[in-house]
Amino acid sequence: MDGETLEFTVDMPGERLDRLIVAQVGDKLSRAQIQALIKDGKVMVNGAQVKPGVKLKGGERVSVTIPPRQETHDVQPEDIPLTVLYEDDDLAVIDKPAGMTVHPGVGNETGTLVSAMLTRWPEIANMNTVEKRAGIVHRLDKDTSGLMVIAKNDVARRRLMAQFQARTVEKHYIALLERTPQTRTGRIDAPIGRDPNQRKRMAVVRGGKPAITEYTVIDDELQEDRALVRVNLLTGRTHQIRVHMAFIGCPIVGDAVYGFRKQRIKLKRHFLHAAHLCFDHPRSGERLCFDSTLPPGLQNILEKLRAV
Repeated sequence: MDGETLEFTVDMPGERLDRLIVAQVGDKLSRAQIQALIKDGKVMVNGAQVKPGVKLKGGERVSVTIPPRQETHDVQPEDIPLTVLYEDDDLAVIDKPAGMTVHPGVGNETGTLVSAMLTRWPEIANMNTVEKRAGIVHRLDKDTSGLMVIAKNDVARRRLMAQFQARTVEKHYIALLERTPQTRTGRIDAPIGRDPNQRKRMAVVRGGKPAITEYTVIDDELQEDRALVRVNLLTGRTHQIRVHMAFIGCPIVGDAVYGFRKQRIKLKRHFLHAAHLCFDHPRSGERLCFDSTLPPGLQNILEKLRAV
């Protein structure tokens, strides 16, 4: 796969270069990887090399050369600890930490959930799928924490995926929004597809795939008009909650891609947590439900916002 060059014009003054690039490339590269590209001279501003933290005046032309991906045919097992809430011969339910990519991709070849799974459950390497997606039934964004179910064999994987496609799986998330929605409950039914202006991002677009998100405000007595919401996903589009919340003018706190350009809270991840998951066991048919509390870092943010 050849490398690529991304070019864009800065439209607002006072923005940090590395944060602008994050907004352009989405979740494909981490901020640390982007800073490394800048230091290596792979990023040019008006044809000149600059420092990662430089603040721009607006109107500059930025060029980013993303090096070619090093293709790997096999995913290397890595001894990465996992928080396993339940497991049997067919599946496991884990509590994924923020910062862990689910499977290898551009700029994220190591440290993935799949690599950790291959160490803990080597048998999944024998599944009838490409190895980088072995055992994966559904995904969470890199900086989204919370519950995931993974399959240990082909039959379980097919049956679990069928439940996601039939929308019989319950998936509830907790999110902190930069603004309180106009109504305490809402249903966002807006199609999602590739952003025509920034192809690394998703957006609400005409002709996109159907996407439905429901939300309920559970705490709106937070500083600066922020709100904590419970979100119910009825479809599973890429970045769906983040895109839909930004679409109604209430982006998720800490979301450097779809949220405010200038984050009012210093958070190294977005405030989105997969807190509740229910599905039918692929062998027995028993309904299984799991819950995950907010990670300490997110809980601390809430406590500060509730303090008077």
